[in-house]
Amino acid sequence: MAKTNSTILKIDDLSVSYGVVKALNHVSIEVNEGEIVGLIGANGAGKSTLLESVLAMHDVNGGTVKFLGQDITHSPTDKIVASGASLLPEGRGIVPLMTVLENLQLGGYYLKASELGRNLEHVYGRFPILSKRHSQQAGTLSGGEQQMLSIGRSLMSRPRLLMMDEPSLGLAPVIVKQLFKTIAGLNSEGYTILLSEQNAHKVLECAHRVYLLDKGSVILSGASSDVARSPAVHQAYLGMDSLSTASSSEGSQ
Repeated sequence: MAKTNSTILKIDDLSVSYGVVKALNHVSIEVNEGEIVGLIGANGAGKSTLLESVLAMHDVNGGTVKFLGQDITHSPTDKIVASGASLLPEGRGIVPLMTVLENLQLGGYYLKASELGRNLEHVYGRFPILSKRHSQQAGTLSGGEQQMLSIGRSLMSRPRLLMMDEPSLGLAPVIVKQLFKTIAGLNSEGYTILLSEQNAHKVLECAHRVYLLDKGSVILSGASSDVARSPAVHQAYLGMDSLSTASSSEGSQ
């Protein structure tokens, strides 16, 4: 979709530590309305911590997080979620013994009944299988269906910013392919997405811009096509025959 100049999320000079370990070290990123922005990097690079810090889930040592122009660095997590930020956590985070419907209702727990019903129909429209499985325990769904449920739960609040943490983790290649089509489709519908993924190839194919994190710091950022051309990214995160494919992502958006 067409990008705008409206800034949805602006993180400036953010630092977070776990004891003596620096998880984030003076990180600055920006997400504009209508974008898919990717976060790539190895395990332990700080991607999950960065997403969780947007929801004030960690104590911040320095820096600021602004969402829709408001400083939310130390705001309560539930207030941030209610203002329009949603996180699809690593590992899906569904409640396996609850039904599909109950899991979806959790995603809109603070909504009025009428709005909850409208948003539920919106989710069922995008993922019809969830409607068919509405009374089924979430833990009995397939891996792909559980990921649909996790995304659907995040959509229940109709977020201004949808954050996804390693959504392809543990999924079969054919499901991963469908997942990234879903992500692109959500973006075309108007969702702004901040996507953390170890599958750098897929991120570079679908994202408008990308930040590369290493040991808690941003070491490279730019348009996906530019980041894909970086020798360091190519060697560390892309297959030897994948550079041209990833570099062409800008032309396909």
